Amino acid sequence: MILIIDDDVAVRVSLSLLLKQKGFRSKEAASANEALQLAEQYPFELILMDMNFSIETTGHDGLQLLGQFKKLLPQIPVILITGWGSIGLAVEGMRAGAADFITKPWSNEYLLQSVQTALSLSSHKAGNDESLTRKKLDQQYDLRNIVGQDPRLLQILKKIGQIAPTDASVLIEGESGTGKELIAEAVHRNSLRKNQPFVKVNLGGISSSLFESEMFGHKRGAFTDAKADRTGRFEMANKGTIFLDEIGELDLNSQVKLLRVLQDRTYEVLGDSRSRKLDIRVVCATNRNLEQLVEEGKFREDLFYRINLIKVKLPSLRERPDDIPLLVQFFISNLKRTYNRPELEISQRALYWLKELPLPGNIRELKNLVERTVLVSESEILEAEDFQAQAQQGPAKAGDKALPAVGTMTLDEMEASMIRKSMLFYHNNISKVARALGLSRAALYRRLEKFGIPYDITD
Repeated sequence: MILIIDDDVAVRVSLSLLLKQKGFRSKEAASANEALQLAEQYPFELILMDMNFSIETTGHDGLQLLGQFKKLLPQIPVILITGWGSIGLAVEGMRAGAADFITKPWSNEYLLQSVQTALSLSSHKAGNDESLTRKKLDQQYDLRNIVGQDPRLLQILKKIGQIAPTDASVLIEGESGTGKELIAEAVHRNSLRKNQPFVKVNLGGISSSLFESEMFGHKRGAFTDAKADRTGRFEMANKGTIFLDEIGELDLNSQVKLLRVLQDRTYEVLGDSRSRKLDIRVVCATNRNLEQLVEEGKFREDLFYRINLIKVKLPSLRERPDDIPLLVQFFISNLKRTYNRPELEISQRALYWLKELPLPGNIRELKNLVERTVLVSESEILEAEDFQAQAQQGPAKAGDKALPAVGTMTLDEMEASMIRKSMLFYHNNISKVARALGLSRAALYRRLEKFGIPYDITD
């Protein structure tokens, strides 16, 4: 049963009828006192509440009631309803423990989706399962190409399997090369949208001026260079899942446009004033600390809460070293077929040596090291010395490992320095530098222009 709290009788009746059509039972309250009384009488599973119950529209009465509910019924999810101009209130509510927020006028489809997602998520009990094994997970879920048996990874995979059937937005955090894209694909493959499109977008490679055209599409003649109609990424992903990688790289102006789409589930193609509806699941990824960016004013807090309904933090490879031999064997198995070397093997000593590597580039660095070694080795049994020879060719040198003293260099200066060193080491080969730094070519081009580093556009 769902509790609806709003001082506007029209809103209460509208929500009650909408929920009834989908098989939900509900009770209505016009005030905070009435709501608390009903909460004592009925076993509610979810609360839908407006932020204002008086002539004043400060939202303080709504926040106060939310706080009371989180104390009395901490396990019951609360979805807030507010006007677009009061999203700041909703953000405060999310900090206080609300499950989601809906803006007026709402989309019936999105509101129902939010209700069903909150109910589904609240039914999953958190906790460690000591009997959890990779075999059991593989029997339940489609986790192809994700290699590992580390207990932390298994808990993440279990969580992915549980939340995948919902439409909850997912934020995947982790260092570069930890496999964030594979996790996003697993969310999609185990969802009810698995037979619909899965569209990947690297936001770090899209300039602010092209953001609307890339994401929403444009009509011919919408601007000077619009020679033909273009389908946007959101339209490509409609009914399916959109994966927004490097979301921490998005500028504030583009963040506002993205928030509008995620909030209203509508968008407009450039050159066409007609609004189009969107039915989509959003998965984002970043290797940056978004909470810190929010504090610095570089990332919108309302967007952060919109994409952060479920957070998945991937461990670095150095935090799960026992998975390194499994990953190496997986890579070699694939390379046997790729390079037609069926007799290829790796010695136990080589596996032990690889397990001790720091691997700051994580899985991506390990994969590149294994492939380089396979390409240059003439022997069918790979030894530690084969990998040592290739590891020494990496851009990181012993003298470069020490970081500068605090206060002697800004983050931008450190980033520019690393890019210059990488450009020098790889003889200005953009593709190799981008791979070494864990960037897309487009994202690297942006940084080269930002720091005024010369490069050859023909590369």
